[in-house]
Amino acid sequence: MSVASPEGLRQRIPQAEKFPPVQEPATPEIDDGRGDEEREQEVVWGKTPSGQVFRVPTTHDVVTALFHPAYPKSHIDILNLGLLAFQLALFYALPRTPRKIFFFLYFAFWRAAYDAGLGYVLTKQSKRRWIVREVHKLGWLDENRRPHVRAWIRKQLVGKMGKDYSFDELPLEYNTWLLFRQAVDIILINDFLSFCLFAFACFRVPSGLSVLVHIIRWIGGIALIAFNLWVKSEAHHVVKDYGWYWGDCFFQRGALVFDGVFELAPHPMYSVGYAWIYGFSLIVGSYPVLFVSLAAHAAQFAFLVFFENPHIERFYGQRKPLAERVPIRRPAQLSNGSSSALPSAPSTPPPLEIPPSSRARAFSDPPSTPSATEGSTASDTETETETEFDSPQHARDDTTPKMPSASPPALEKKRSRSPMSHHDLRNRYFRRDTIFLLNLDVCRAPDLMLLLAMAYPLLGALLPARVLAGAALHFAHALGWTLFHTLGLGLVLQAQSARKFLVRHFLKHYHYPARDGSREAVREAFANWKAVYNLSMCMSYISCIGLVWKTYELPHDWTVGNELLRHTLGAVLIGFHMWVTTESFEVLGVFGWFYGDFFMDDYPSALDYSGIYRYLNNPEIVAGAAFFGMALISNSKLVYLLAAVRHVSYWWFLRHVEHPHMRKLYGDSLRKDAGFTKVVKKVASRNARLIESRAGRHAPELRRVAREVRGTFEKVYEETAEVVEEFLAKSRPKLSEVVQDTKFLLQQSREKLVITRLANDLSGYATDRYKMRVVSQRADGALRFHLGEQFTVAWQAPHHHSRRDWIGLYRVGANHSALVTRTSSLGMWAPVHDEEWDGDVPIGGDAHAGSSASAERDEERGTVVFRADALPWTTGKYEVRYHHDGKYNVLGLDGPIEIYVNKPEKTDFVSVRATLAHVVPLCLDSDPSLIPLSLKTAPAVANTIGSSASDEDAHDGGGSADDGGNGDPDDFRFWSEQQAWRIARAVRETFGVEYATDVIVADANLSALAQRIIASLQIMGG
Repeated sequence: MSVASPEGLRQRIPQAEKFPPVQEPATPEIDDGRGDEEREQEVVWGKTPSGQVFRVPTTHDVVTALFHPAYPKSHIDILNLGLLAFQLALFYALPRTPRKIFFFLYFAFWRAAYDAGLGYVLTKQSKRRWIVREVHKLGWLDENRRPHVRAWIRKQLVGKMGKDYSFDELPLEYNTWLLFRQAVDIILINDFLSFCLFAFACFRVPSGLSVLVHIIRWIGGIALIAFNLWVKSEAHHVVKDYGWYWGDCFFQRGALVFDGVFELAPHPMYSVGYAWIYGFSLIVGSYPVLFVSLAAHAAQFAFLVFFENPHIERFYGQRKPLAERVPIRRPAQLSNGSSSALPSAPSTPPPLEIPPSSRARAFSDPPSTPSATEGSTASDTETETETEFDSPQHARDDTTPKMPSASPPALEKKRSRSPMSHHDLRNRYFRRDTIFLLNLDVCRAPDLMLLLAMAYPLLGALLPARVLAGAALHFAHALGWTLFHTLGLGLVLQAQSARKFLVRHFLKHYHYPARDGSREAVREAFANWKAVYNLSMCMSYISCIGLVWKTYELPHDWTVGNELLRHTLGAVLIGFHMWVTTESFEVLGVFGWFYGDFFMDDYPSALDYSGIYRYLNNPEIVAGAAFFGMALISNSKLVYLLAAVRHVSYWWFLRHVEHPHMRKLYGDSLRKDAGFTKVVKKVASRNARLIESRAGRHAPELRRVAREVRGTFEKVYEETAEVVEEFLAKSRPKLSEVVQDTKFLLQQSREKLVITRLANDLSGYATDRYKMRVVSQRADGALRFHLGEQFTVAWQAPHHHSRRDWIGLYRVGANHSALVTRTSSLGMWAPVHDEEWDGDVPIGGDAHAGSSASAERDEERGTVVFRADALPWTTGKYEVRYHHDGKYNVLGLDGPIEIYVNKPEKTDFVSVRATLAHVVPLCLDSDPSLIPLSLKTAPAVANTIGSSASDEDAHDGGGSADDGGNGDPDDFRFWSEQQAWRIARAVRETFGVEYATDVIVADANLSALAQRIIASLQIMGG
């Protein structure tokens, strides 16, 4: 591999297939005795987007052409000179203050014309050739349509060009560029002069500075201006007028190599090339000029970010696929391979080598293929990478393929031979790591602790001192931690027991090797749970102690009142709490202490009624005695209230979280009464009989009263329990319904985030002549399409219909009117005429021009294909609507069409993988360079899946499918994360399992993803 170009070196090299080498061959850099002027006479060829090759004439710089008296002046030059003279006249005519205000506004106008105006039209030209299309549409250069306009433009251009320029022979794109260049000259020169005059208008001599400082200020300002002149001249010498005036937006002119001053700094024309405005700020000694300079420079960087960089990437960049598995050759492999005397030339590009001494970011992003903007020439690295990427098939091992078994464990018998790739290494060591607050996940204990570590000092700094010193804040703090520990974590455990909430969360957002069968997700979920549980338990105690400390007052006399008694009882309760907690832990162990049976199904556990559990079923409720003990010691109502809230919330936790889960696990094995309860009941029963024997004739009456009292208590308890259970039973579906309704409303609100624009010219159209239908691909004619499957809509309209018509796709029922659409298509739309749209914005012009062929038959017909992001990626029923003139008036409607998925009957490996083999190519737009090699080759080769991707190195050792046979044929790649998002949606719709796009990108393998789905379904009880 060749070494990449230095950072900041910007270079544009048109791709070979787009621009053949029509330029004359370059000679070696030797002194041939020719001068610069002679070299400039070398023939330079250009090529239009349509493929027309032409000779590029010589151009002259604007300063020479505008100010040199020997050059003829065009009307545009005279206008430019008039504007400059107008500025100079106003500068000398206006008073000082109005002069400042005028030239500030005047400079702001020209700066906006440069950065906003030129940025806007150049972006449209770069994307859609808008300037050329408008000139062609207006007929400015058409001798038949606008002969006078053409003659005037010809006169303006011919006078400014050399003898090698022929207006009639050059293509439309080149002449349009020359015309555009005249407008750019007006903007650039007036922008420069208006800033200079504004700076001179603000000139002052700062007071309080020594003579030496003034000298340094002037020398520094002049040096910056001189440096800027050098940078600009050197930059122009490198890029010439072609690059200076963005000629590559109009035509191609060989390879643009950026060297020289472009190696000094990144984007020197926009960075250090604006040093002159800061030089003027130093010379004039004005803060307003400095601030205006900063604003102008920021606007220039905005021009760079929003136009220049996207344009360079659009024309000269190379797309790099995600999840590209490039094999890594280890140092050991290098040493083993060195024993051969003469190694044969590899038929494929050599894998990436890691030198033994490399320590800098060894596992960062893989060295990307140098794009056409990074380097001096088109290197061999680019060719090799492109060959490796586009090669459809390589030689395979001669081993006989083996059919995969239906059981995933059987697939783990053979160890993968796939070499390690950079993609797999990165996903092994880095998984959504938190960077500042990016990728923050409160379900991860370190992230939660990070938030707390940031929040505590921040609150301490922001809250007033009197609030920090008050007991109310400490009470709120302790109450928050108490409720979080009991109610918050209780709800988490409840969700974990019902639907494996925490495990599903980690399965969804984090990638785990397939060899673990997703057991690693359970381990990580449980590890984070343990850390968060221990943290909340400690903080609930610490916050309560802090509240006690704030509310406690040392008694003046311990013998007065109940001071000594309160402290004694409080200490006893705290000691009792510590003893009960210790005894409980001895029985539960770490497994029971952290509620391990909520997470681990394979861990051996059994009911143990020894120790303190011999006497109490729930000693934890007694362990809250420490809170009442601290309340007695502090004698504070706030602490008493906190203790009561803690006790009630823990009772809720036991009744609604722990008891239901225990009944689900152990069923009838749970005992009803503990030893203490049995003894109390036994003593109470014996005492009742003793009382009855001594009551004599009143015994029946006492039994009746006892039964009534007991029945009353039992009835009250049962009725209360029934009411609570009934409330919970009724509220649970209501709550689920509210959640679903909320989701639907959010979906609907997203759809309704649209400003409905209606046309008022429908009376001039025969709306009954608009027809549209969805083309069925099924033998029975049903409008059913698999998720991700593209479909075609055929339309028919009058020949004078608007060329800005468009067709949208909507959920059935989202719009109540068949005449007007009032919801957003959410990106699911397609233009009838694609060339009339710039993204989702209609382009101006003759919107009602039909083709000549359609005019002859008084109608126009066509088709629109919905594919990729224009498709719905959620199953359901949809309808298509034909809209008028970029508005929301509906002229045609068809549907409903059904988007469905084929769910496998069984969830074994073969069935799941077969389903993915159908879905994944649809999500990848059926791009041959992205889909797995196993789906492009013969069935015998496809049967090799599973033997490498399903074992313990399925994710950690997969190579590229096109790396010469070393990779897994089930590997696939992506052009963007959007394609990975589609696969995640398809998996959710098909299997009911949710994964984040990071997990899909990390797998990037059919067999690995199939095993992940199977393991997830097993964990979730699927």
